[in-house]
Amino acid sequence: MRMRIAFQMDPIQTVDINADSTFRLAEEAQARGHDLFFYLPDRLRFEHGTVRVTGQPFTLRREVGNHVTLGPEETHDLTDFDVVWLRQDPPFDMGYITYTHLLDLVHPKTLVVNDPFWVRNFPEKLLVLKFPDLIPATLITRDLDALKAFKQEHGDIIVKPLYGNGGAGVFRLGPDDRNLNSLFETFSAMNREPIIAQEYLPAITQGDKRVILVDGEPVGAINRVPQSGETRSNMHVGGRAEKVELTERDREICAAIGPTLRENGQVFVGIDVIGDRLTEINVTSPTGLQEMERFDGTNVTARIWEVIEAKRAASGH
Repeated sequence: MRMRIAFQMDPIQTVDINADSTFRLAEEAQARGHDLFFYLPDRLRFEHGTVRVTGQPFTLRREVGNHVTLGPEETHDLTDFDVVWLRQDPPFDMGYITYTHLLDLVHPKTLVVNDPFWVRNFPEKLLVLKFPDLIPATLITRDLDALKAFKQEHGDIIVKPLYGNGGAGVFRLGPDDRNLNSLFETFSAMNREPIIAQEYLPAITQGDKRVILVDGEPVGAINRVPQSGETRSNMHVGGRAEKVELTERDREICAAIGPTLRENGQVFVGIDVIGDRLTEINVTSPTGLQEMERFDGTNVTARIWEVIEAKRAASGH
């Protein structure tokens, strides 16, 4: 079944073709005979009673520096497409939330992946709160006294923005650190959002495992090891990806959260596991596909498309 696939994403011209998961998703769709269309989030609009986009059809090739050919600009009703991929990077701000509301207006007639209603209601650092037995000690607050008490209790903690991404704004405050007040003031000056604090997990020195789930089922993982002296394991801040196997504990975590993801239309999800603790459930724009496929010699992306094609066929639209 040939489908028209639209990608709502950041500029496709500048992606790293050897690391970007959206590139891999589009590459596999093209190999399966689907037609591809690209648009930037700010070209999405509600107009004349319908949701419309202006963007460009495109074709891909795995050639560094020459990986995409874009066609002329076209404007379409979003319902002209069979599938829309919500793949723009955070920040998860009011702009992002507004776009999910617009996408709600066409889903499920046009299948939006991941389901935008639940992307909006499943922020990465908040969805984990539904599974308190799986996560490290966690505090979400704007109360400085509560933060001080949490640090007093746990000694060594991580403090980070509630809606940040990519390791930005992540701080470790050890037992002798005296910067909590200053950090709180800095965060408070930036926005009105609560802060998230978690107990520091020493197992981070062995890596932060990214487990990929497709329609609620684990399909593989990579381990991201931080540089010496660094708390963050994110690859774009110097973390090193390495091959890793799923453990029994990883599978227990996935079994606990998988039904929630599957029932709420979260087809492609990446969770973060440090030691035996779940720290994040990434539904907005998860990464790690290409690294995992290279390590494991698998085509997990094909499995993602099999799920989408089956959902589309079953919808009858």
